[in-house]
Amino acid sequence: MNTPKSEWPSSLDDKELEELDTYLRAHSSEGDLMLDGVHGLLSAVAIGPLEVKPEEWLHEVLHDAFGDEDEGNRVLALLAKLNDSISAELDVDAYEPILGEVDTEEGPLLSAAGWCEGFSRGIDMRAQLWETRLAEDPTLMQLLGPIMALAVDEGVLQADAEFEKLTDEEYDECLGQLPEVLNAVGDYWRENPPTEDELKALARRPRSEGEEGPPRQRSGHWVH
Repeated sequence: MNTPKSEWPSSLDDKELEELDTYLRAHSSEGDLMLDGVHGLLSAVAIGPLEVKPEEWLHEVLHDAFGDEDEGNRVLALLAKLNDSISAELDVDAYEPILGEVDTEEGPLLSAAGWCEGFSRGIDMRAQLWETRLAEDPTLMQLLGPIMALAVDEGVLQADAEFEKLTDEEYDECLGQLPEVLNAVGDYWRENPPTEDELKALARRPRSEGEEGPPRQRSGHWVH
């Protein structure tokens, strides 16, 4: 279904994106998620096997105390709007990943590194469910193929075997497939929800605070 742009769900406009990007950059340390990473994280949360409440994922996004109540309310409102827009955009085929921009000798290029890093951290929020299912059902790994290819290409995820760098055409093709991939993975989890045994195992092993996920890297500026 292709919905006219005039009927797209309310998403952050360019001014709001700039405002949130500026805040995140002003309150970040090495390894913290920027706007593209936050979008990737919330995308993984939106399509994942089990609900991740805002009080959980906000710990991955916000690291400093707000300057005052107005600033806090504004930043939280922007993050809530960004979060709500993802599922709504996917529903009407209007989803676009927020990508970074890196400077090269040939000029600035779009980069999915930050988005992939955030997506990986979103998976980490329910890591055991994802890892168990990925190990047992190759269908899920196949569905995630374009995201995995981008993540390995950018060095966000490390692979056991060596892979040739994606060509520009292959990279762009993987980027273009992201909305389709997210919808397919979301459908997968709706049609194949966590089993009782998987949920019991999750209850026995809660995610440890500060638990490290796969090695990642971040770079670039946001571009929508």
